[in-house]
Amino acid sequence: MLQPRLDAGRYWALTAVGAVGFLALWSAAAMSGITSREFLPTPWDVVARFARLVVEPFAGFTLFEHLLSSFKRFGMGFVLAVLVGIPLGLLMAWFRWVDRIVAPCFEAVRFIAPIAWVPFAALWFGTGIGGPVLIIFMGAFPPVLINTYRGAKQVDRKYIEAAQMLGASSLRSMTQVLLPAAVPSIVAGLRISAGLGWQSLVGAELIVASSGVGYLMVKGQAAVSTATVMSGMLAIGVVGILIDVALRRVQQVIETRRGV
Repeated sequence: MLQPRLDAGRYWALTAVGAVGFLALWSAAAMSGITSREFLPTPWDVVARFARLVVEPFAGFTLFEHLLSSFKRFGMGFVLAVLVGIPLGLLMAWFRWVDRIVAPCFEAVRFIAPIAWVPFAALWFGTGIGGPVLIIFMGAFPPVLINTYRGAKQVDRKYIEAAQMLGASSLRSMTQVLLPAAVPSIVAGLRISAGLGWQSLVGAELIVASSGVGYLMVKGQAAVSTATVMSGMLAIGVVGILIDVALRRVQQVIETRRGV
């Protein structure tokens, strides 16, 4: 039996209790002497290190400059995934022969983890921007294509037939019937795609980059600075949440306008 939904006040109170409990356990473990604080810093040690990284360069750049570098790579890979995934998903949903040609290759490629592309990207692009962009694309592309395809396939056939009876071409039918109807599914896919793309980026930067948050974490590991590594993890988590919140807001606006 489903439990009733929590009101906003109780929801945030329980969230605060969980956060405080986690920080308390973390602080107790760090101060217990089980291990050196060099390897398990306290929360305030991480916050202090985070604040220093904001103003003092580490591995060549400040934390925000590393984040900007990471976000540029993410933006390029994510936009490329959108530009390829949405049109291809519509074409596969509209033309059966396109679906038959693309599906076998896509089904084989989409099960390859993005991190598995790192050696290939390193061989082809070295530490240039092409390697991380390829890895981000391989992480972000499948959800975009799958959700576009499914959203287009779920469009009521009568709307397509009505457009065709009015003389609409295949291109107009796809752009004016399939695409608008598939938008909610596409946006839901973009949220998944953005999360996977951001995770893929960090994995790529651990190996094939000379800047970015992942690169900062590698240098922090080499310097035996757990606080630096955890500061990078904190930055990754915060940016990931902001990306998801932005896309969730877009999804809510679209659903509201469509009366969902």
